[in-house]
Amino acid sequence: MAFLTQTRPNAALTERATALFSDVAERFARYRVYRHTLNELRSMSKRELDDLGLNPSILKSVAYEAAYKA
Repeated sequence: MAFLTQTRPNAALTERATALFSDVAERFARYRVYRHTLNELRSMSKRELDDLGLNPSILKSVAYEAAYKA
């Protein structure tokens, strides 16, 4: 006697996995924005930073705000 079992992925599991990958992708994209912004700010001269009203000691917080609070 033959027995046939069909399996299909659990919809809830698939949705959770999709949400997980989306969350990881979004976090990585924000991290890339943070790193890019920080690198751009660090490449500026003291005079350019002064023109923007920035102090070199706050560059990390400015980059963080640009990436995560926008």
